[in-house]
Amino acid sequence: MKLLGISGTVIGAKTCVVVQKILEEVKKTHPEVDVELLDLRNYSVSLCDGRDLSSYSDDTKKVVDIVSSADFYIIGTPIFQGSLSGALKNLFDLVHPQILRNKVMGFIATGGTYQHYLVIENQLKPIAGYFRAFVAPGSVYAHTDHFNKQNEIVDEEVLSRISDLAKEVVFMQKALKA
Repeated sequence: MKLLGISGTVIGAKTCVVVQKILEEVKKTHPEVDVELLDLRNYSVSLCDGRDLSSYSDDTKKVVDIVSSADFYIIGTPIFQGSLSGALKNLFDLVHPQILRNKVMGFIATGGTYQHYLVIENQLKPIAGYFRAFVAPGSVYAHTDHFNKQNEIVDEEVLSRISDLAKEVVFMQKALKA
């Protein structure tokens, strides 16, 4: 059983910090789960233009293959201009819908205003619906104030939601595959 954490941005560190923290929590409580982090900052991914994945000359096919190899996901995005990142949207555009069908997704978002948590409800969950994926009932939104200067999560409520989301995605994955 492989859990892929996707940090869906090419800039900044906070989103990756939260995704990584959830992966660590899963590994701590469920050592049998394989976890992997896909940090889009480390890859060169082309804009989706509809051509076959094998014709891209950068990391595009490799990244889609990584996404395809996972059984379930933690997907994170920073919120820019009231929306998910372009990098994550591009990744969703590159992945064939069948790859994500009937797979469990947990969502996290990071942002600079307290209202941006709504992007999870109004944008990410409908995208998961399009893919016919199963969405964990909880989510994690972390505001800039929830981190210290070293980008460590210091807010106890956020840490509690991280723990809850880690439990939920594993529970759902095991229940659906039983």
